[in-house]
Amino acid sequence: MADNIQFVSMDNVRALLEKSFSQPVLFYFFSERSPACLNFGPVLQRIAQRYPNELTLAVVDCDQEQQLAAHFGVRSVPTTLVIQQGQPVDGFAGEEPEDAILSRLQAFLPKPEQQLLQQAQALLAEQNFAEAYPLLKQAAELAPQDVQIRLHLALVQVELGQLAAAEQALATVLMADQDALYHNVKARLELAQQASESPEVKALEQALAADPANNDLKQQLAVQYHQVQRSGEALELLYQILKQDLNFGEAKKLCLDMLATLPKGDPLASSFRRKLYSLLY
Repeated sequence: MADNIQFVSMDNVRALLEKSFSQPVLFYFFSERSPACLNFGPVLQRIAQRYPNELTLAVVDCDQEQQLAAHFGVRSVPTTLVIQQGQPVDGFAGEEPEDAILSRLQAFLPKPEQQLLQQAQALLAEQNFAEAYPLLKQAAELAPQDVQIRLHLALVQVELGQLAAAEQALATVLMADQDALYHNVKARLELAQQASESPEVKALEQALAADPANNDLKQQLAVQYHQVQRSGEALELLYQILKQDLNFGEAKKLCLDMLATLPKGDPLASSFRRKLYSLLY
């Protein structure tokens, strides 16, 4: 039996009711003497198995736990109750199709974008920005108006050097939504922008401006850009070199290495991979 499917008794019912404050608990009242219950029980088990971390199925044998059934006002089996915050919030007597039950539960289960945000937050706690990025990007596509998702994505973009994208995201946050996370991301962005203008970068930029055809300078500047997380500019310089000479210096290797460091789902990586492959093949 799955971990989120439990038989209920007077000994553990309080713990299950307390659990309903953090996730919905589906109380299923049945009797082995009921043919309907024999058919319906597996339906609820399949649903519980689809949501191992978001839903608990609490199974009450009414023949053994008559006091519990009476406490919840159960008059027939099967009866199913959705418990949230310790109280019944929905329910039905008899059988229902699986699709109908899933539709009922959507009001109480976390939305897909919130599940993605929770997964990303766990990765962010471990400073794993690269793996958090595609989760937050997907969540933002599902819920583009969710400010918390956009702010978490902006945070990751700062850490991955996508400073222009992060700045654009912050510019869309209204004054009323500028909470502690917003100010944290904004401060990180400003520090990253200052760091991206290092003396080494400025010196190479000036040298290249004076000698724009110098591929050695372009390659050196690309390395410096990458070190200060200006990956787009670094890749563009390397692409300019490779368009002229596929075998120049370490340009090809540097380009491939930089692409490998970009997170999964990064549009910059997809764009430059296509450009590079068009030159190679």
